[in-house]
Amino acid sequence: MSAFLSAFPTRRHTLARLAATVALCSTALLPGLAGAQTALDDITARKQIHIAIPTDFPPYGFVGTDLKPQGLDVDMANYIAAKLGVKAELVPVTSANRIPYLQTKKADLVISTLGKNAEREKVIDFTAAYSPFFQAVFAAKGVAIKSAADLAGKSVAVTRGAIEDMELTRIAPASADIKRFEDNNATVSAFVSGQVPVIATGASVAGNMMARNPQLGTEFKFVLKDSPNFIGVAKGEDKLRLKVNEILAQAKTSGDLDKMAVRWLGRPAGDLPQ
Repeated sequence: MSAFLSAFPTRRHTLARLAATVALCSTALLPGLAGAQTALDDITARKQIHIAIPTDFPPYGFVGTDLKPQGLDVDMANYIAAKLGVKAELVPVTSANRIPYLQTKKADLVISTLGKNAEREKVIDFTAAYSPFFQAVFAAKGVAIKSAADLAGKSVAVTRGAIEDMELTRIAPASADIKRFEDNNATVSAFVSGQVPVIATGASVAGNMMARNPQLGTEFKFVLKDSPNFIGVAKGEDKLRLKVNEILAQAKTSGDLDKMAVRWLGRPAGDLPQ
């Protein structure tokens, strides 16, 4: 008995050391914990913000004749940087790599026609919405499509990782052949060339495509998802997220959000979710 009692402090100390080790390991497994809430301070200190934007998605983001990025998302990126009093460093991204860029700190914000859904909310945070957007299915007038069921046996072009990819995958019949491409240019090219007879994309991309290729007789078939655009923020960076929300709220009150939407989409931003 005395031997047991004399050993007890040792066991207690061992348990204490074990608990400390577990706590240390837990912290190591949560790298965001120790470095949380630093993004806004880092941006202010370096006087520069890195913002991921699209360059293949007109009118939200594309390269103009002067070889510089332009579009609604680009204007929004520059607007936020100006309100923060820092320089905007624009980082071109695709639908597939925009979230990884945020997670690996290659970008402080993602302003790239980003829709919000439950899966994405597991890995990143979102600000309030800043612009309207919707995804739909388009095809030539002679192609009979009124709903997802009519995609049975048909090939559909879509950009890998985009929200229309996820929505189409969710509702398309098993016999639909979903052909995924790495960026919007490749997706549109496959449709325009006749490689794929149906395309699922954003209304803005489809509008631009139809304007450039009137001979195709492309028309809207049905909506996949009404999905306003949100700004992506790294998980746990609440100071930055709330600051951007403050800027967006002021832009909505002043009419600046509506002005940007009218310039690039032809209609006001209207009521957007917070």
